[in-house]
Amino acid sequence: MTPVILLAEAKKSAEVTDWGARIGWLVGLALFIALVYWLMREGWKWRGTLQAGLPPLPAAPDDAGPARLSMSGRYHGSTTAGQWLDRIVAHGLGTRSRAELTLTDAGLEVERPGAGDFFVPRAALRGARLDKGIAGKVLTEGGLLVVTWQHGDKLIDSGFRSDRSAEHAEWVDTLNQMTNDTEGAR
Repeated sequence: MTPVILLAEAKKSAEVTDWGARIGWLVGLALFIALVYWLMREGWKWRGTLQAGLPPLPAAPDDAGPARLSMSGRYHGSTTAGQWLDRIVAHGLGTRSRAELTLTDAGLEVERPGAGDFFVPRAALRGARLDKGIAGKVLTEGGLLVVTWQHGDKLIDSGFRSDRSAEHAEWVDTLNQMTNDTEGAR
């Protein structure tokens, strides 16, 4: 019976005697994490520098007309059209935020509290679809409303998710109808 008691006492961990080495490792780990975050931030800034040729985003007109559709939800970001991982960060398009979308005959107005609002004129709209992902956000199939639009000489996909995802289909239908009507008028 005595050997069992001795084994139980032997499982006690040893006291830390080298506090300097332990503190050194913790400081080193903290510096490594800070370096990684700094490099990520510099990469984000560099991407913005590379996209500096993108023209400024248009502001919504004063008289956009009555709303055809409106939606409350989240803006998940914008990418180069067809390349769902090539995030666009210029002019704040890479900043995720809450969003209020309003579709009028003049175009699509995106109001983002805490981030820059922007407006997509009707002539710039190229279509809409349901998708499952955009840079940094992957959802179930059809969980993301992706609006394709022309800005300068670049085609852009912008991803939105409504608070009520049942609205997505109506948005796709209406946006595609507006796009077809605009192309027919050209």
